[in-house]
Amino acid sequence: MKKEKSYLMQLSEDPDIPARIELVPMIDVIFAILTFFIFATFFVNRNEGLPVNLPQAKTARPQVSTKVAITLRPNGDLFLNRTKTNLERVEKTIRDLTAKNQSVTAIINADQRVEHGNVVKVMDRIRQIEGAKLAIATQQPRSN
Repeated sequence: MKKEKSYLMQLSEDPDIPARIELVPMIDVIFAILTFFIFATFFVNRNEGLPVNLPQAKTARPQVSTKVAITLRPNGDLFLNRTKTNLERVEKTIRDLTAKNQSVTAIINADQRVEHGNVVKVMDRIRQIEGAKLAIATQQPRSN
């Protein structure tokens, strides 16, 4: 039978060498995590609507409150927060939210090719709901 060798690790018993925490590798890791979060915030998009080609307006300003995104597409499709629906369902959802004493802002994301009458119809229904605010999404003109 072969005899197995055993290896033991020799630890220094010299009390003159204090325990240390190396800070440089820890700083490198923290910097990498910080960099990740900084770049991640660039890609956060808070708009709940579907992407459409918004018209431009020099008076465009961001809005702050409970938001409901209503998207109108040129083919006549209507979406409520990315879910295809109809105008009656949109009205009911907004009425339910305002009944709970919530401040609701309905943001209309209408592609610039949508017929004006369809946008007015949606706006008229929302304006009849007491407590609901209405906003139309636009984008600021690009600087040349």
